[in-house]
Amino acid sequence: MHVWAAAGNCPERAAARNRHSLRRQTKPIVMKYLMFALALACGIMTSCTGAQNESAMEKNETLEILKTRRSIRAYEDRMPPKDLIEKVLEAGTYAPTGKGSQSPVIVAVTDKATRDKLSRMNAAVMGMDSDPFYGAPVVVVVLADRKFPTYLYDGSLVMGNLLNAAHAAGLGSCWIHRAKEVFDSDEGKALLKEWGIEGDYEGIGNCILGYPAQEAPAPKPRKADYIRFIE
Repeated sequence: MHVWAAAGNCPERAAARNRHSLRRQTKPIVMKYLMFALALACGIMTSCTGAQNESAMEKNETLEILKTRRSIRAYEDRMPPKDLIEKVLEAGTYAPTGKGSQSPVIVAVTDKATRDKLSRMNAAVMGMDSDPFYGAPVVVVVLADRKFPTYLYDGSLVMGNLLNAAHAAGLGSCWIHRAKEVFDSDEGKALLKEWGIEGDYEGIGNCILGYPAQEAPAPKPRKADYIRFIE
């Protein structure tokens, strides 16, 4: 039988001290590993989120619409449903305008006689007698009130919305110029009065709409210096 001279030499207490010392030594190590694991997990989550965001951007339908829209210059001889036209027009009303002024006015012409009259007036500006609307059954005239300093930009943004919305709705579209000349003429001003539009309005553009009778043309390569970062 062994007799221990001091209580400190008791094997049970020595073992307890050893376990306590081991816990003190290993606790910082465990905490370091936990912190490392947490940081790693956060990094993975951030990386995954970034990858998901990049993937979402790649699959973003709106961005694809903006990139794949093309000007269409040949149309089928059939009228799109009115509710489809209305959806395109509604998108036009949500274009940004200076200080929310909503200076533009949108006139959708589906009446063939009026559409043909606009075609004739537009062609006359160029001294031609061909159809500048390429057979499109719908002509959307965008006008803007000159009393607003941003009227030209406001109307142009409406035109952009109409063109992109048409593509999203499965319709072809094209910006046809000379609306300014047409509605600055006496005949054009008479039309505005007939339509109940009073004030100093300028024709911004004609957005023609219809079902394409051609394949969408391939886009031209973007110029190398189109975008510049100042960092």
